[in-house]
Amino acid sequence: MDTLLLKVVFTVFWLGAFLIRYPFAQKQKKNLIKSDRKTGEEKILLACATLGMVLLPMLYVFTPLFSFANYQLPVFLNLIGIALTVPTLWLFYRSHKDLGRNWSPTLEIREEHQIVDWGVYKHIRHPMYTAIWLWVILQALLLPNYISGLSGLVGFGLLYALRVNKEEAMMLEQFGKPYAAYRTKTTRLIPFIF
Repeated sequence: MDTLLLKVVFTVFWLGAFLIRYPFAQKQKKNLIKSDRKTGEEKILLACATLGMVLLPMLYVFTPLFSFANYQLPVFLNLIGIALTVPTLWLFYRSHKDLGRNWSPTLEIREEHQIVDWGVYKHIRHPMYTAIWLWVILQALLLPNYISGLSGLVGFGLLYALRVNKEEAMMLEQFGKPYAAYRTKTTRLIPFIF
């Protein structure tokens, strides 16, 4: 499939994700933080995810810097990447919308924080992570490049692997039995599986 078309689709997707997150990021700055678990490790992990999902893909899209690392994918895989854009953006939006004031880009508990167990959180504890996993998969399918295409999987994969258990422990510490009960009714990433 034409590389330029794939770059355009990815860029439109990326802009859509930015436009979804931006208003929530602005609103969350007004929330009072009750408990901040942001460590040096957390900052490094966020930087890795940003590098893999923002900086390296945009360098690939707008410069020839990584063209030496291009590879070909079968067209059906490119089409799967294109098909994932709309459901991924929808899930990314819904997970932000349903969390509302409870959303934070880092490990934090807000004043008046509550367990969100409705909307997309009814069956999945971490639908935003699910959306971001879909994002980095479609990035690999739309940007056939060993550096920028796979950098999202590596950057976000590290963040997810080293953060999700800490996040769940923080929620258990904050909410105790109600969060433990919520965990028994939901799956971490994919509804009705695991």
